[in-house]
Order: sequence, then structure tokens, then C-alpha cells
Amino acid sequence: MTASVAREATERTLPPRRPIQPGTRMWDETGLITFSLTAGSAFLLQTMEPTISAVVDEYSTFRTDPMGRAVRSLASVMMWIYGGEEALAEADRLRELHASLNTTDAGGVRHTALSSGPWAWVLHTGTFAFTESAEYFARRPLNVAEKEAYFQETVQLMRNFSVPPKEIPANYAAFEEFFADTVADHLVATDTARDYLRVIRSVAPPKQLPRALRPAWKAAVAPVGWLQYFVTVGTTPEAAREKLGLTWTASDERKLRALGWLIARIVPLLPERLRYFPIAYEARRLERDRRRLRKMIDMRPI
Repeated sequence: MTASVAREATERTLPPRRPIQPGTRMWDETGLITFSLTAGSAFLLQTMEPTISAVVDEYSTFRTDPMGRAVRSLASVMMWIYGGEEALAEADRLRELHASLNTTDAGGVRHTALSSGPWAWVLHTGTFAFTESAEYFARRPLNVAEKEAYFQETVQLMRNFSVPPKEIPANYAAFEEFFADTVADHLVATDTARDYLRVIRSVAPPKQLPRALRPAWKAAVAPVGWLQYFVTVGTTPEAAREKLGLTWTASDERKLRALGWLIARIVPLLPERLRYFPIAYEARRLERDRRRLRKMIDMRPI
């Protein structure tokens, strides 16, 4: 990665590895079902990074098993936030898994999955996706102080994934500058990114689905594919859209804003079990049980 962050990071005191804590914005909001709406733009931006693109092109199953890959990726992300001590084990598992994912592209350039810049970029796209989700699919966008507070939570996540200090911006303002520079000067239009856009537009059926049921599947998921493609394109930075030759009109923007307004008002009305993905829901329920137990212990007669 050619666009590394400001080098004062090496002089900062960064937190030790520890699980993401209940009560943080990351804990409260990452597990919401609206997370999946901007996950697409995060992955698209990842596939425009040359090293990530080369490794994904060589090893990922997103073309042959898109549903399986999406479900596994989502479950892994939920573990990063809600897994407690197992969150650190999940981060270590992913680093071990990626340690052998190396490839050479058609131009003879060697790419290594654990190169510090690309490894950090995966998490940086998550920071962008979170703030974009608040911009479009929450009742109001994050203000400057909230963005900074959330960014400091992502610093903890980057530490959990052993991201080198040189790849961690000092604050959200530095992150914004770094992110914009990376999108403008380092990301490229790759075949991997174009294939990803094609795949999400027409969601392939699970491998185990009988052939006779596939036409029904195609009809049923067509609106889902349209929505995922539409939101992915709409929440991708304009500079990245231009590189991929994607069009986004003022009318498209109004439609996305209207859709976001509706989602922001419907989702909070859903029962918690439906608002959150399963791992997140169970973690939140367990945390409430722990607090009730703590309260009873503290109130016991002595």
C-alpha cells in the first residue's frame, strides 16, 4: 500500500489487545441488520486495492459461493465485536488463515495478504462503511465528536488485528484525509471489483438448492440483488465510482435518501431479536443477564 498514515502513530501509546466492550457504539450498532447495507461498499473498496484484489481473485469463493462467503464473513465480523475473549482468537485465526494467501499478478507483482497496508485497509473500509450507514440509514448522521469517539473504538479493533501503528491514523480527521487520498491515488478499477458488482446484482442460489427450485429462487431474490447493488453503488465514494465507470444521478441519491429515511424509522420498531444478527443478539442478551446477576450479588445481605 503506497498511502500510509501519518508517522506520529509510532510515537503514540496505543491500547493493548482486548475485546470490544459493551456500551460502546461499536457494540451497540455493528450487530444491527442495517450493517449489511453498507458492507457491500466496504468490500467493493477492498477489491479495488491491488493486493486485496489479487488475493481475492485467487482465493475467494465470492463468485462460486456468494451466499456462503457472505454468511461466513458476516459471522466473522460479529465475532470481532461480540465474541468476548474469542474475538481475539478469531482475529488470530484470520491472520493465520491469510498468512499463506500470496499470489503474483499478471504483471509479475507479488502480493501478500498480510502486507500491513492491505491488511489495515480492510478495517479502514469498515470505518467508512459505519459512518456511511449512519449518514443514510440512521435518524441522523454522526457529528464530529461521535465520529472521533467511534474512530477511537476502531483503533482498538485494529490493535486486536495486529495492525501496525504506522497504518493507524491519529484521529478521525487524519483518517478522513488518508481515506480520501487512498481512494483517489491508490485504488484502481479491477476485474475483481467488477465481478463483485455483477455477483451481487444477481444473487446465486445455494449449492444445495435443487435445480427445479432455482427459477423460483431467482425471482424471489431479484429485489434483494437490486437493493444490494443500488445501496453499494450509492454508498461508494464518487471517486471510486468514477474509476469503475458507475453512474449515480441526483435522482438515485434522492431515492437512496428516501429509502434510508424509511429504514431508519422501521428498524427501531422491530423486536431486538429481529433488529440484530443472531450472534449480536445473544451477546447482548447474555450481557443483560450478567448485569442482573451482578446487581443481585451486590445487593445480597451480608
